[in-house]
Amino acid sequence: MDCGVITSKTVLVLLSVAFWAAAAGLSYVGGYVINTYKSYDNFLQDKYALLPAVIIICVAVVMFIIGLIGCCATLQESRVGLGLFLAIILVIFIAEVSAFVLGFVYREKVKTDVQGTTRSVFQKYDGKNPESTVVDYLQEQLHCCGVKNYSDWTTTQWFNSTGNNSVPLSCCRRDLSNCTGSLDQPQELNTRGCAEELESGLQSVLSYAMLVILGFAIVKFFGMLSICVLTCKREDSGYQPLYSGVFA
Repeated sequence: MDCGVITSKTVLVLLSVAFWAAAAGLSYVGGYVINTYKSYDNFLQDKYALLPAVIIICVAVVMFIIGLIGCCATLQESRVGLGLFLAIILVIFIAEVSAFVLGFVYREKVKTDVQGTTRSVFQKYDGKNPESTVVDYLQEQLHCCGVKNYSDWTTTQWFNSTGNNSVPLSCCRRDLSNCTGSLDQPQELNTRGCAEELESGLQSVLSYAMLVILGFAIVKFFGMLSICVLTCKREDSGYQPLYSGVFA
């Protein structure tokens, strides 16, 4: 057997195994992105921002099957199987490139989306409704207070109705147990705005997802190249498989 054929088959078998590992990795990334966006969905009007993550999940669902097809086609040296494997890899490659582009587009939209909705959510705060729960959770988790800073609370209806010149306790620094949220003691409050922290967190998640997608897309490219090499070697040498299978 030609050394080039052996090398190409080895590469394709390893690629098939990589598909199974990629399925687990992509599932984790897609699930992590969706879970992060769900935590902050009240601040995001554009639900299509989840589209890159949905594409990742869809790709992961078929990864195991594709790996099985690739492994069988390579070991049985089936031209039909290899052609099918190449077509599948090409479709996934296109999907991953699309997800990468969409991720880049929506990464830029996150800033305007967050800035445009965060203030309206904070204005709905009354200490009891669902928006209040989300705001308190956000401020506690991100160690922030207000939209741009704690002074934003002075423009809310909740602040005017309480009349005690204080902000929600979720604005308090974690290392201070006696904090009352009083604006007379601003040193006890988180000073960073939630819009900036939220924007930074969401963009970091998208950037991480985009890097993973790009890495897998590069792997797919070399996989397609290996299939082409193996096919060309067989045509040039007249090499025929010793046995056939379901892909022959």
